[in-house]
Amino acid sequence: MDRLKDLLERSAFGVCNYLGQKMGLASARVRLYFIYISFVALGSPIIIYLFVAFWLNVKSYIKKKRNAVWQ
Repeated sequence: MDRLKDLLERSAFGVCNYLGQKMGLASARVRLYFIYISFVALGSPIIIYLFVAFWLNVKSYIKKKRNAVWQ
């Protein structure tokens, strides 16, 4: 069960971990709140989650490019 949890956490783009670090909360708590809100709002927070995942991916890509240019 722990291996499945680790696999899901690594493949979830790190959005909950990023939000947890920014807000000062544990990523597990952010994940639970996200799941609860998704059930209440009929899945619409999934769009927000995907947008944040896309933004984090673009942000890391820009940082990699910027470092490569200035070195």
